[in-house]
Amino acid sequence: MTSPQQTPEPHDHSHGTGPSSHGHGPGSGPDSGHGTGHGHSHSHGPAAPVSQHLRKVIAAVLVPFATAVVVGLAVLWPGGTPAHERTGVGFDRQTEQGEVVSVEYVDCKAVNAGQVPPTGDTSTPEGREAVEAQQGECKKARVQVTTGPNKGREFTEIVQPGAPRQLEEGQGVVVAYAPDAPYDLQYSVTDVNRKVPLAVLAGIFALAVVAVGRMRGLMALVALAVSFLVLMFFILPAILQGSNPLVVAVVGSSAIMLIALYMCHGLSARTSVAVLGTLISLLLIGLLGSLFIGWASLSGNTDDNTGLIHGLYPDIDMSGLLLASVIIGSLGVLDDVTVTQTSAVWELHQADPGMGPRGLYRAGIRIGRDHIASVVNTLVLAYAGAALPLLLLFSIAQSSMGTVANSELVAEEIVRTLVGSIGLVASVPVTTALAALVVSADRAEGTDRPGTGGRKTSSGRGGRRRRAK
Repeated sequence: MTSPQQTPEPHDHSHGTGPSSHGHGPGSGPDSGHGTGHGHSHSHGPAAPVSQHLRKVIAAVLVPFATAVVVGLAVLWPGGTPAHERTGVGFDRQTEQGEVVSVEYVDCKAVNAGQVPPTGDTSTPEGREAVEAQQGECKKARVQVTTGPNKGREFTEIVQPGAPRQLEEGQGVVVAYAPDAPYDLQYSVTDVNRKVPLAVLAGIFALAVVAVGRMRGLMALVALAVSFLVLMFFILPAILQGSNPLVVAVVGSSAIMLIALYMCHGLSARTSVAVLGTLISLLLIGLLGSLFIGWASLSGNTDDNTGLIHGLYPDIDMSGLLLASVIIGSLGVLDDVTVTQTSAVWELHQADPGMGPRGLYRAGIRIGRDHIASVVNTLVLAYAGAALPLLLLFSIAQSSMGTVANSELVAEEIVRTLVGSIGLVASVPVTTALAALVVSADRAEGTDRPGTGGRKTSSGRGGRRRRAK
């Protein structure tokens, strides 16, 4: 039983003191004492809007930034990928679709009669392949071209027994077309067609996101599609047109950040704080990346693909392209960290509106430390997984750890990982501090208003409370 003379709790409850009380409970009837109508209706919905003044302050920062991004997109817009003559090397080949019509097994020696006879030395990979090519059983595949001007044309493809890609009857393939080659050698199989399994996997992913995230998940998929469009139609063509890769990456990443965050999380002060935290962290990543890529003398031209790009478009700054990849690669994880930290601080304020900025920051940073540990580990493992074949090669060569780390291929990944991780770590205190200051300033404006009797008007507790506009 609650005594009518019980001292009210220090929290911001709705006391049944008059017509403005909205407390509902056993003590809310006309015969109840004035201290018995403690309506504990905690809000778990969206946070209360911030005050008009704070919205103006946030807009004063974000509107010029968004305007600059739009101007940057307009100025740097490439209008398409520049044309070039195909070299026929690597990805720079003309390709069509094909289908394996039939497959028969033949003696490898019969289809490799023109090769130099093997020496019989199987101690090297070349020797083993030579022996298999002469003594093993090969596949003779008949492939039909199904797209392009020569649709319906057939050619023969010989598959060695040790080849990593084996062909089966009815299998879809990608064929390379070399118009300048002799007629019988114009077409060759370059890869298998994986469109169906990839499309099915993408469909499962989309269904899972929508099933769990519902409308928020649907908006995330739309934002993902928009991000991909910005990457394909702005960032990549603009770099190929000769624009500074760093400037293009900053403008493109900022556009992706604004579109994705506001589309997924709504146009609110909470999202705006996450945008500011992400922007500051991206600037730090850009500065550190520029410093250490130059200091470590990383050229960005480390494999066949980057070499091909440099050969086709020699005006591209390859080290700048490396820096752009660091910024774009860090953006996705940064969004996750800043949004999570902002939401954590907002929910802490909702749970205890009396908590000041220092208390909010301390509580939020405790959450952030767990987030830092998991995210940094995830980032390092993601890069290590991508470079696993390279690391295996260094392991086979029995190179020392210092030698491996000093090679440009590995040093590039180390700089990419560590610079991105420093930006992620910095985003936690920066975003937490911004969020704590914003919600605390809003709470302070919501107190001691005329007619409130000195009570806070925050909407975190007690039935229907006035929300800051």
